[in-house]
Amino acid sequence: MFLAALLLIVPSFVFASPALIDVTERAAAIDTSSHCGLFDNITSAPYSLLLNQWGASGATSGSDCANLVSASGTTVAWKTTWTWTGGNGVKSFTNINLNSGLNKQLSAIPPSPATSSVVADVAYDLFTANSAGGAAVNEIMIWLANFNAGPISATFSASGQAVPIVSNLSLAGHTWNLFFGFQRGTVTSFNGDINLFLKYLTTNRGVSTSQFLTTAQGGTEATSGSATLTTSAFSLVIN
Repeated sequence: MFLAALLLIVPSFVFASPALIDVTERAAAIDTSSHCGLFDNITSAPYSLLLNQWGASGATSGSDCANLVSASGTTVAWKTTWTWTGGNGVKSFTNINLNSGLNKQLSAIPPSPATSSVVADVAYDLFTANSAGGAAVNEIMIWLANFNAGPISATFSASGQAVPIVSNLSLAGHTWNLFFGFQRGTVTSFNGDINLFLKYLTTNRGVSTSQFLTTAQGGTEATSGSATLTTSAFSLVIN
């Protein structure tokens, strides 16, 4: 299942404990340098920091840089800063990608508590497939914040606004609009059960429980302007 935890700062005086020495050494060993490559991949088990700048060619100018800040056990802190000019599409989705515990069928995933505290916009990005490790057939995005971005939608109003297929949907302690994964407001601190979203889609929207969860990520989609996303504690575990 998904588990989330707050970052624990270990005081300096705990160096006498062998177990805590190991945690401190692991935290110090990660690559905390800034990376700006289009598809840079920085690993800190069980995660990878991915600079997925898949839409950068649509910008007149700009860049996206990111770095790990710290890591301890299954909790990682990271930051990304981007500036993009020109073009209406998404330029990058810099994110933390979970590398372990995936390829479970949706029917086998138990309640999934998750917590996220961030400064900027953020989304959980999940992919499901018909087989373990197979090609993605569904992308499920849970937007915790939105600053002038438009969701994917099959229907738009006369003024060009996306029309939700379900409005005022109550899940995980918040109210959402469903555009195949879009939330209208801004959630700066999230503590809820991500599996409720999967259960809703399998029960009410025709997503098969036999599909496998193949990808689980959390990050920021950048379109234009300048911003910094700072995530002080991110933890995602599937047991």
